[in-house]
Amino acid sequence: MHQESSLAPDAVWIQRRDDLQAWLAELPADAALGFDTEFMRRNTFYPQLALIQMGWNGRYALVDPVAFDIGDALQPLIGEGAAVTVMHSASEDLEALSPFLPHGPRQLFDTQIAAAFVGMGLGISYRALVAELTGAELDKGETRSDWLQRPLTDSQRAYATLDVVYLKPVHEQLAERLVQRNRMAWHAEDCERLKQRACYREGDPQPQRTFRSASEWRPEQRALLRRVLLWRDQSARTLDRPRPWLLEDAAVMSLVQQLPRTAAELDSRTRGQRALRSPQRSELLAVLQRPIDADEIAITQTIPESPQGEAKRALPAMKDCVDKLAGELDLPAGLLCPRKVLEEYVVTTQWPEFLEGWRREILFEPLSRLLP
Repeated sequence: MHQESSLAPDAVWIQRRDDLQAWLAELPADAALGFDTEFMRRNTFYPQLALIQMGWNGRYALVDPVAFDIGDALQPLIGEGAAVTVMHSASEDLEALSPFLPHGPRQLFDTQIAAAFVGMGLGISYRALVAELTGAELDKGETRSDWLQRPLTDSQRAYATLDVVYLKPVHEQLAERLVQRNRMAWHAEDCERLKQRACYREGDPQPQRTFRSASEWRPEQRALLRRVLLWRDQSARTLDRPRPWLLEDAAVMSLVQQLPRTAAELDSRTRGQRALRSPQRSELLAVLQRPIDADEIAITQTIPESPQGEAKRALPAMKDCVDKLAGELDLPAGLLCPRKVLEEYVVTTQWPEFLEGWRREILFEPLSRLLP
């Protein structure tokens, strides 16, 4: 029997730091705390935290981070304490929370990751997971809502509260299934990896590696591509604007392949980039025209190319091996070893960082035997 998703329980509205601390202080040290956020990221580099939802044992709170400085109020219980923080698909939420929880929750239980480990598929949505495990149908009406508006509507507050109401039964069922399958340690390892990735705020030091079409460029061009991408990333952070507003990927590739000779040419070729003003254009021109030296080339990692020749011929057998092992373990193949990770391994022959930990124990021997 489906429940009515519109009947959300009452949630206390918190807009003062001492009220937040008082609410948290009433929780047991080892509470399993349902946790979610709403944030906006339309015109900024950093997500703008707009709402925090928390739930424990039938008590719910909606925290307004726009009204007061949260500071380190979450840190004692969540960042340092024994509480288990239950979230669904937590990566973007953790990024939004990183100014207040720089290392994330000490103990994270991600229900989307857990669902994949217990045979419910890769990347299941919260709505589908709740329906499967509790029979409740959640409303999608406020998915694209303006969460920075004040006051929030009754509909927004109900929607936000329901995002944490079902985390308790979902967590309990998934934890039980993880124990039955002896997967708790694997799940904890992947949650720790997720935390490290989401809370790393310095940016990728080798961003050119994702531009596979530049894999055959000359070393000095790859070094320049890296330099421009690092400049774009740092400028986007400084201005708090999305990277494509400064330079879209296609513009980056074009400028590196064919350097602009003058400021006027750069202006002509980058017209329409919303955050690229005169000061940024001057910086970019200097970045493009500064000579590449041997040291810069040496620290620029190569870009993994698409598998060719023997590597391409070896890939189907390696993919079959992953699929077979995933089937035996009742895991999604994409959870065990995503295809792009497998392609990188067969091309570089360097064991990928993603496949360390529990995955290495399963995959290293059979996959290394299949390397060309």
